[in-house]
Amino acid sequence: MNDLRALFEECSAEPIIIAGPCSAESREQVLATARGVADAGVKIYRAGVWKPRTKPGSFEGRGAEALAWLHEVKESLGLKVVTEVATPEHLDEALCAGVDGVWIGARTTTNPFATQQIADALRGVDTAVIVKNPVIPDVDLWIGAIERIYNSGVRRLAAVHRGFGTHETTPYRNAPHWSVPIELHRRIPTLTILSDPSHIGGRRDMVAQLAQQALDIGFAGLMIESHVQPDRALSDAKQQVTPVALGEMLSTLRMHRTPATDDALADYRLHIDTIDSRIIELLSERMGVACEIGEYKREHGMAIVQHDRYNDLLLAAEARAEMMSLSRTFIHQIFSAIHEESVRQQIKIGEGSEKKV
Repeated sequence: MNDLRALFEECSAEPIIIAGPCSAESREQVLATARGVADAGVKIYRAGVWKPRTKPGSFEGRGAEALAWLHEVKESLGLKVVTEVATPEHLDEALCAGVDGVWIGARTTTNPFATQQIADALRGVDTAVIVKNPVIPDVDLWIGAIERIYNSGVRRLAAVHRGFGTHETTPYRNAPHWSVPIELHRRIPTLTILSDPSHIGGRRDMVAQLAQQALDIGFAGLMIESHVQPDRALSDAKQQVTPVALGEMLSTLRMHRTPATDDALADYRLHIDTIDSRIIELLSERMGVACEIGEYKREHGMAIVQHDRYNDLLLAAEARAEMMSLSRTFIHQIFSAIHEESVRQQIKIGEGSEKKV
């Protein structure tokens, strides 16, 4: 897959920054914000024209009328412009207005039928397409959406990590689940991946920190929401920053390039590889003991899951983790996964016995 910079040749400096308001609300707001983000050094301007909202009655964008404002930004300021499309009709209108690229939002990415409709409409079209992650943390669903667009003939592709919906209480609007975009990069290493700290944090005071975290992890750039009067924005007011604040933030961000592997780094990686091998061997040994326990339980008519034992195991592991300066949540997730696999292995023993009978 070609790098997104193939479209934005003059924007080749790292990191790639795409910025602009959540919604195009008026010609004056669009142009004023565009001038502000241009002064901040941004070359690619974003603005939502059609806004998929959770509840009816919310501001859903100005529609095709706003495309003329984006065209004016492009002509008067020389910025590249991108907007979201959710239907083939959106795509047709956006391309006719001369946008330089489109993005597919999280709700659309979650729906393979909707994504395929847009992919079919993209056949024979030469434009850049940015695919946001689906609402749920499913890397295969994300890759599926990207593959649908790629199979339509589009080669200028990028992905945007904007976090994932969750019912858990977290400080984020959308939980980052960094492991998901990291796995996406592992599977498609040539794909440009950006992060959207505005949607992850949901609050403007979190944007800078999340932006730096994304760059520290190795993302190619950022998509950030910026508005000249964010408190008066008609959508996502809390997470948008002013162009001035955006410029200050961008001046402090550090971009980390991946260096050529040196001997010291190679030694560290070899050490990690050795530890990982030991972890796998220990897990295999543990599952072997779990299978023996499963056989014992089957012979004595005992239930596979002993809830008190499982609870005691988790509490003890979390306590040990805290003593070793490890996250309790991290250890909880690891031991939950280990327990789930142990149960699966013991179920297999029971199923095997039933087949023999």
